[in-house]
Amino acid sequence: MTGFSVSTATEEDYAALREAVDSDRILVLKDQQDITPEEFVELGRHFGDIVPYYEDTYHHPDHPEIFVSSNLSDDGKPLGVPRTGRFWHSDYMFAQEPLSVTIFAQKILPPGRRGTYFIDMVDVFRNLPEELKEEARAATASHSVRRFFKIRPEDVFRPLGEVIREVEAVSPPSVHNTVVTHPVTGEEILYVSEGFTDHLIGAERDGLLHDLLEASGQLDTTFTDPHIVLHTYEPGEIVIWDNRALVHCALHSADPTAPVMSHRITTVDGHPFDAAQSREELHNV
Repeated sequence: MTGFSVSTATEEDYAALREAVDSDRILVLKDQQDITPEEFVELGRHFGDIVPYYEDTYHHPDHPEIFVSSNLSDDGKPLGVPRTGRFWHSDYMFAQEPLSVTIFAQKILPPGRRGTYFIDMVDVFRNLPEELKEEARAATASHSVRRFFKIRPEDVFRPLGEVIREVEAVSPPSVHNTVVTHPVTGEEILYVSEGFTDHLIGAERDGLLHDLLEASGQLDTTFTDPHIVLHTYEPGEIVIWDNRALVHCALHSADPTAPVMSHRITTVDGHPFDAAQSREELHNV
């Protein structure tokens, strides 16, 4: 989409953006290279309540709502955390209330390719064999930060068990339906990821999680599975996606020393994360 500006956008414009994300899963705003951090935060607020990342080492120095991934520093202090998201996940999948929408801006592009791989988990679930669908519906999934938590500078020389206990005291594992229902579209979403899903609870057999991840394409290290789509970033783009329905994986530059920076905002949109779970909870009250 071209021609969008935070400074002139109306409520009708924002409503159209939200509808496009719900219907198309992903939306690209062009020509946003001059957007300020303040405007980026304003954009995020129109998609719901902004949820800052729980680790402040990722925060923008002036706007903690913004998650920063970069290999740069300011007066010797790192600006964000480098090379994040190199595994399949949806943002904050391990949270008790998972996130609805991700808004991503690549602020400094390195040479070569820099992008994000996506998998539409609505499409994945729709195409599963019926017996695999039923097995997935019957289980719940546990999600944790354990596998991909990045060690912080203050964690050096600390016992690993102590770090894990501290991290999980702040962000304990969460349990959600393995198949969630989108509250706007009513579509069923296979809600598992290679990065955050520890195990399935109530699965009818061992190996179900592996089979679901394999069917989705998340175990394909060649990234050639037909479910996988790559968006390669261009200067000035902001990419907005449905964090319920998509899992993603970062494609970083081959040169880890090349300057790079991205900003991200994540929100909860006011709808139940999982419409089916909400109905069940209401029924049990």
